[in-house]
Formats: sequence, structure tokens, C-alpha cells
Amino acid sequence: MSDPSDRVHDQTEGPPRFTTTRWTVVLEAAQPDSPGGMEAFARLYRDYWYPLYAYVRRRGYAQHEAEDLTQDFFVSLIKRQRLAGLEREGGRFRSFLLKALQNFLANEWDRAMAQKRGGGQSIVPLEEVDAESRFLADSTTETPEAAFDRNWAYAIIEHAMEHLEAELRSAGKESILPQLRLHLQGDRGGRPYAEIAAEWGLSESAVKTTVHRLRQRYGRLLRAEVARTVGDDAEAERELRHLIEVVSG
Repeated sequence: MSDPSDRVHDQTEGPPRFTTTRWTVVLEAAQPDSPGGMEAFARLYRDYWYPLYAYVRRRGYAQHEAEDLTQDFFVSLIKRQRLAGLEREGGRFRSFLLKALQNFLANEWDRAMAQKRGGGQSIVPLEEVDAESRFLADSTTETPEAAFDRNWAYAIIEHAMEHLEAELRSAGKESILPQLRLHLQGDRGGRPYAEIAAEWGLSESAVKTTVHRLRQRYGRLLRAEVARTVGDDAEAERELRHLIEVVSG
């Protein structure tokens, strides 16, 4: 077997190959007469909807209420008159969404349900994901706000890993990620390098080189993913440090 790091290195150099549009730009474009902007905002929502759903559940709402609330909250955001009055806390999409959701839960649920009974429609349907099973498997005793931050951090990590997997697939090396994933995230429970090297017919140093290169690429993808959710570059590094602390704590 050839050294997996060879083509991986070639394929993963340079900037991430996914859209890095900041959420502030998306919000400005997300008007009823801007299908492109609405589509981009819908992508951001689909990426981060689970932390919203879990937050609502932890606020004491039942499963079906939480599903409706999460959907209706998003519908309220993409209406032009709602975007104009929302504050952007520190330029972070995470903080923006949480504050907007808190306001929605406090003030808008009754009106949203009245609109639904009057024939209101869902603008962007949620993909079917078993959010409730995921929620029930999480036995955290954290506050709803702390759990929201943790779920947000895991969503960021998951998206960065998905981008890395796509790049490896493009390079024809997708099979190496399951073997090395834990090593990329600093988990000591990963398989020993010597064991992986013997299985691949490589030297242990070659496996270490592959891990080093993938870890560097994963770090760049993670930073790029965070950058999509903040207002400027200065905020990106602070947000990344915060999310790492959340996951590590």
C-alpha cells in the first residue's frame, strides 16, 4: 500500500473548498425576494438546527412542541421584518441564534401558533432526523444554555470532519479516516500507530506523517467552519477557543 499521506497532502493543501460566507452577509441577503440568500440561510439553519431543538426541549417543552417551535422560529427569522430588529451579539451566529430563540420563546409562540392555525406555511422544511433519540441519549445536567454551547461546538466539529471526509473521498483515500479519526481529535483511545502500520503494510513513521498532515488540515477546516459563524476574523479565534473549552470541559 502506498503512503496515504502522499495524495492526501496534494488534495488537502490550500483553502477549504466550501463556501465560507459569513452569517452576517447571509442575513443581509436573506430577503423574500432573494432566493439565493434564503437558500444560504437555510443551509446555515440545517447545519445548526439540533442545538436549537435540544435547547427548547431543555426549557421544558414536549417533543412535538419543540419540533414546531424550532421550525417556526426559523420561519420567523427569514421574514424581513424580523431580521431588522434582531441584535448581533458580538458578531457570533451562535449568540445571535440563542438570544433570538429566547425572545421567540418568551414572546412569539402564541402568535406563531395562531398564524399556523390561520394557514401559515413552513418555508424551509426540516430534514427528517431523529432528534429526539439523540436528545434522550444525552443525560447532561447542564443548564440549557451550556448544553446549547456544547451541542453547537459538536456541530462545528462534525461539519469540519465531513469536509475532511469529502476531500479524502475525492483523493480516493476515504478508507483511512475511520482508522485515524480519534488521533485527529486527540483521543488517546485510538488504535496504536504500530498496529495500523502493520495492517497497511507501512512504516509507523509513515502513519504518523499521515496523521500529522490530516490533523493540520482538520485544524484549518475547523477554523474555516468557525469563521462562517462569526462577524469578523478577530472574533473567529475567540470563538474557536471558546468552543474547544466547551468540549474539553
